[in-house]
Amino acid sequence: MTAFLSIDTFPLIDELDEGTVVVVGDVQVSVRDAAGGVSTCALATVDAARVAAGRPWRMFRWRQGQAHYSGWYWCATSGAHVIYESRLELARLLLADFDPRVVAVAAQPFLVTSDAGRRRRRHVPDFLLIDADGLVSVVNVKPAEQLADPKVAEALGWAAGLFTGRGWRHEIWSGACVTLLANVRFLAAYRRADRVDPDAVAAISSVVTGRVSVGGVEAKFQGRFPVEVCRPALLHLVWTGVLRAELDEPLSAATALERVR
Repeated sequence: MTAFLSIDTFPLIDELDEGTVVVVGDVQVSVRDAAGGVSTCALATVDAARVAAGRPWRMFRWRQGQAHYSGWYWCATSGAHVIYESRLELARLLLADFDPRVVAVAAQPFLVTSDAGRRRRRHVPDFLLIDADGLVSVVNVKPAEQLADPKVAEALGWAAGLFTGRGWRHEIWSGACVTLLANVRFLAAYRRADRVDPDAVAAISSVVTGRVSVGGVEAKFQGRFPVEVCRPALLHLVWTGVLRAELDEPLSAATALERVR
């Protein structure tokens, strides 16, 4: 697995069985704009970019003894804080922020309502992602052990039918390689350009044109930048996708880097 990640490569992604059809014409989507105002329109006409620019449909709750950990994550992709309702959601959010193709991220993006026979259904997905080509992905994060529950599987299958019928991609995400997640979590500490030395970033970016190790870059610049300046700048370039690193092994001075752009 390399530093250039694709949402198509993540494990435990489930798609609706072929042949399942869900009519989306009467499905309604309610969104909150940047000021908190609520508007409702048909799923068939909702604008994903407008959704991404708005507020979360709901906020996470804190209570004593709750089993999950909620919070705010500063997202480099959007330049703003994004909420998450569990550590598993935070892991998927980190991967989305690290994916160079993703240009917009929204959490708890909207409320879907639909009357299915005598049953009124409601659903708030976990994330909405938009990539540079305009592909929209709706992500539902579920622990792997819950996927075998018939009720969970039916609800997720219904949601998948709605969103794929809209022409969007639906993803059910339950985790990824532990080492990959640990590396991306570590690299996220260097995602902010204002927290690294801009001169070191520019110098490393201009010099590294081929394949080299982390330790090799630091040795090359040891007379100009101390390691505590050079390494953050180097890891920032990995985070931003200028340099590619193999992330299926723990990052170290021996990690090989390759110039991408």
